[in-house]
Amino acid sequence: MAELSIKLKIGNREYPMRVKAEDEERIRRAGKMLNEKIKSYRNQFGIEDNQDLLAMVAFDCLVDKMKNEETIESTDEVALDQLRNISQLIANAI
Repeated sequence: MAELSIKLKIGNREYPMRVKAEDEERIRRAGKMLNEKIKSYRNQFGIEDNQDLLAMVAFDCLVDKMKNEETIESTDEVALDQLRNISQLIANAI
């Protein structure tokens, strides 16, 4: 798997990194999303300190991740219950 050397600018800093070719687009998209959130928070709250902005973005991203994981767990549990019901229906029919 080929690795690429890229530079990703987040906030006002460039971060050199080596990434798998198939991950490059996702990583660049993530960097773009981070920069958009930083800009949004800067405009919304009038904060100029990049460390504060990055901390707020990191916190927001973690909350979103946790919410998504809870949704996935809930969806998995519903699907598992449905599979159990179907399995029971099949067992009863046999």
